Amino acid sequence: MTRVYLNLLRLVAIFHIVVIAAGQQNSTDVCQEAASRLPGRISYPTDPVYISSRQSYYSGFERALAPGCIFRPINTAEVSQFIKLMTADGQYGKPRQLPKFAVRGGGHTLFSGAANIDGGITIDLREIKSLKLSQDRKVAAIGGGAVWSDIYPQLVPYNLTVMGGRVPGVGVGGFATGGGVNFLNQRHGWSCDNIYGYEVVLASGEIVYATANSYKDLWLSLKGGSNNFGIVTRFDVATFSQGLMWGGLIRFNYTKSVLEAQAKAFRNYMDPKNFDSAADMGIILGFFNNTFSVANSLFYVDPVVNPKTYQPFTSIPSLSPNSLALTNVSNMVVQFGKNLPSKISRSIQLVYSFHNADVPTYTKLVQQWETDIKALGNIPGILSQFLIQPQPVTNGTNSFGLTPNEHDVVMCIVTAGWSNLADDAVVQQRIAAIVDKHERLVRKQRLYIPFKYLNYADISQDVIGSYGMNNKRRLRAVSRKYDPKGLFQTSVPGGFKVSK
Repeated sequence: MTRVYLNLLRLVAIFHIVVIAAGQQNSTDVCQEAASRLPGRISYPTDPVYISSRQSYYSGFERALAPGCIFRPINTAEVSQFIKLMTADGQYGKPRQLPKFAVRGGGHTLFSGAANIDGGITIDLREIKSLKLSQDRKVAAIGGGAVWSDIYPQLVPYNLTVMGGRVPGVGVGGFATGGGVNFLNQRHGWSCDNIYGYEVVLASGEIVYATANSYKDLWLSLKGGSNNFGIVTRFDVATFSQGLMWGGLIRFNYTKSVLEAQAKAFRNYMDPKNFDSAADMGIILGFFNNTFSVANSLFYVDPVVNPKTYQPFTSIPSLSPNSLALTNVSNMVVQFGKNLPSKISRSIQLVYSFHNADVPTYTKLVQQWETDIKALGNIPGILSQFLIQPQPVTNGTNSFGLTPNEHDVVMCIVTAGWSNLADDAVVQQRIAAIVDKHERLVRKQRLYIPFKYLNYADISQDVIGSYGMNNKRRLRAVSRKYDPKGLFQTSVPGGFKVSK
């Protein structure tokens, strides 16, 4: 019996190796064929372009993955050609096993496999980065591989902005199809709420343009549905008049009195009667080198210095200097980015949302995070951040299932970074436990909202399910309609899948 069992295990292992080898062979075949048909677009592990692309991911988990080749298209037609090539029958017309692939924009997601892949093919869209304004300058057509911090300075001469990322390096594609938290989110909602059209390469290689009037079901599904429906190569987004804005970072001593003042100020700030659509802020609690810190990120999209809505925060005794200033959006993103690491090694981030709480509840949330993070103080390279901020005020033009025009919804993010593989399980379990405790607390207060914001979520969280069963069913139906063979469900393993 034992001998039979061992032989069975050997057969399973051999089969597993054969399957992996077959998949790698399929990707190699596609890479070679694409290199002959699209010269200069394919790079391999020893090529400088490949090395540069792989090293440019924000997260070490993503940098660790090594695709068989990287495809860097320069336009939508090349993406379409590549998809058709990849899904075409093999030699003698025989169906071939499809290679696994990933689609990469900015490469800013933390968890492994979000926008890169081991042994398969990574489609790096970053050369599709154009910006074109409509004649009336009310719409910006932005390439699907563009980076928001490269788009902003091009709009400054026109006193315009778009609803993009608040830190450098964030790509347009993943950000916009996941939702998009932005400086204007209290006034105009999620970034995806304000996208007029999507140029999309479907699983068949067909290129379609999805709007509220054409392919409306696809248009709505791309507003939060991520990489489940096709590859978006162009976003036509709303522009907004924007001159100077005020804001930056202000730091405080980490003391009981400061934390109490922060909790009270935030509680009042989130009261709907105090709502100010120009304001977007956060309480940033940090842990690094076994030391705790607290700061506020304050952003105000009107040119007002120290607006009234922020004075309960700015009146708290603070550390000098701070970076609060009047400047344009482009400079604000650059300056705020200086407070963040340019890259991170091993990391995890989880998100949850709830209605505005009382001061004791905010205090308990901070205390629970503080206690549990302190216990990780001996982990090499450990750092953590607990971010408390308003959730965007949606107009409902998305797939999230959120109530439009709610002004009292809070979104919290717990993040950790560390150095060594050996500590992965300990840190990940501890961060998950913190969020679990936090969610239990706000559930008990009947404040909890099931929604999980995709771009701040960990792969362990049920993002698509958090949109509600009706929305999940609709997203699945749209996926089956435009991708009947499930290319983006099975051959693109990364990200949050509607099929799960």
